[in-house]
Amino acid sequence: MADGPQNGGPLPPRPLDAIDQDILKILQADGRASIRSVAERVHVSRANAYARINRLVEDGVIRGFSARVDHERAGHSTSAYITLKIVQNTWRTVREQLRQLPGASHIALVGGDFDVLLLVHTSDNRALRELVLTRLQAIPEVLSTRTLLVFEEEDLEPEA
Repeated sequence: MADGPQNGGPLPPRPLDAIDQDILKILQADGRASIRSVAERVHVSRANAYARINRLVEDGVIRGFSARVDHERAGHSTSAYITLKIVQNTWRTVREQLRQLPGASHIALVGGDFDVLLLVHTSDNRALRELVLTRLQAIPEVLSTRTLLVFEEEDLEPEA
């Protein structure tokens, strides 16, 4: 039986209109934008903008508000993507262990030549080596890893 309001499951997502999309672009570019500023930029009342943002949060479209960090300036000058091959059907267990790793920034279950893509930020190469050889390879469900050192990175920030 499918999830839905009749059996207590989650409601299907509500469609987003052009104003909702514009609000998302504004908040992605500046999560600290005031309700007043957002309302003016999308040409709706403050009450309407407030209600729309609340709905986007309640619906899980907006998962939170955060700062974009320059990892190098924050003392994490080494970044790497690490690919992992894992034992079949252990994604949930592995994901929970990866969430606990210091410097883990993004975790994705993917299809292709490997199973998981992990982005990490560490203070230096020694810390990265420790993370890969001591922490990651000690996870029993991890069959193999491959580390791709990031030389330069840039966040693609939406234009407001």
